[in-house]
Amino acid sequence: MALKKYKPTSPGRRTMTVSDKADVTAERPHKPLTGFRHRSQGHNNAGRITSRFRGGGHKRLYRSIDFKRDKYGVPGKIATIEYDPNRSARIALVHYADGEKRYILAPAGLAVGQTVIASAKADITPGNTLPLRVVPAGTEIHNVEMKIGRGAQLVRAAGGVARLMARDGDWALVRLPSGELRRVHADCRATIGTLSNSEHTNISLGKAGRTRWLGRRPHNRGVVMNPVDHPMGGGEGRTSGGGHPRTPWGKPTKGLRTRNNKRTDVFRVSRRAK
Repeated sequence: MALKKYKPTSPGRRTMTVSDKADVTAERPHKPLTGFRHRSQGHNNAGRITSRFRGGGHKRLYRSIDFKRDKYGVPGKIATIEYDPNRSARIALVHYADGEKRYILAPAGLAVGQTVIASAKADITPGNTLPLRVVPAGTEIHNVEMKIGRGAQLVRAAGGVARLMARDGDWALVRLPSGELRRVHADCRATIGTLSNSEHTNISLGKAGRTRWLGRRPHNRGVVMNPVDHPMGGGEGRTSGGGHPRTPWGKPTKGLRTRNNKRTDVFRVSRRAK
């Protein structure tokens, strides 16, 4: 997979790059596995904005992804590699031996016709899903569960890869892409390999309108607001009011650790790399 550039026929085209989608083998998704997904556009269930600068964007058809990989012991053959507008990695349509079809996240190197399986006795090859208890130390993994049987929650973005560092009894030590070292139960499952579309991070949008297509609205800086709207607003000319950078609600916004989840602190062996 590589990036495609265009001739600079306009200022927006000059720096714009897109994925060439050379790895994509099907144009249309498998219809029974698609459906409507409500877009909150930054609003909560009461209709109040809880995430600013969200909204708009192109309409998307949601593809149902099998994050649980609970077709245990049933081999499946890769039928297509497809583009998914709802995520950065590619997805793969799997035809299982019992006739069922499901989408999975496609790791790099997965090809049409290849067989994948979820089993404790599966080979250590990209696309196979195994419990961490039987995965060799040092193996690159993705699609990692945090709770047994709940389905993958960690390492699901394009190019993402974690590494199984060691095992200690019923717990496995996993190095996440951020650099954080985390304890995960050894019976949680993970998929072998690195996720596809690693060039996604190098894509240049080229123009503001393309950002709007993704559902991101313009970000308004606090220093250009009025004092009634932001603690850093107001003043003659550009000023931050002599204070430290902070959010509209007065919380320091640079350097302050905002993580507050003591329930999961026990699973973090070391913080992410600085």
